[in-house]
Amino acid sequence: MRDDGRPLFAQIAEQIESSIVDGTLAEEAQVPSTNELAAFHRINPATAAKGVNQLVADGVLYKRRGIGMFVATGARTQLLERRREDFARQYLVPLLAEARKLGIDTEQVKKMIDVWGDER
Repeated sequence: MRDDGRPLFAQIAEQIESSIVDGTLAEEAQVPSTNELAAFHRINPATAAKGVNQLVADGVLYKRRGIGMFVATGARTQLLERRREDFARQYLVPLLAEARKLGIDTEQVKKMIDVWGDER
């Protein structure tokens, strides 16, 4: 796990979410158990369980009694929508605020994105 100041359980949840978003964990696929996650990351199983349980509360995972945790149908779409909203809040809102300060209108920002996006 990374030491980025965020709680370990949140990092576990994000790791599972990323695996769903990138397709490593498909919908209806079984997720590693909390004991497997704990052993792999060398953390307390209760910490791993807290991350998994957060995803259950969010509707991303569901439990099959006696079998384990599975990715819910529609989880990838749900996560993509949430991450797109987070992206807009984290990057677009400040970008547009700075553009307004500099007197750059939305059309000019779009043109800049087109130009700079093509230069990859």
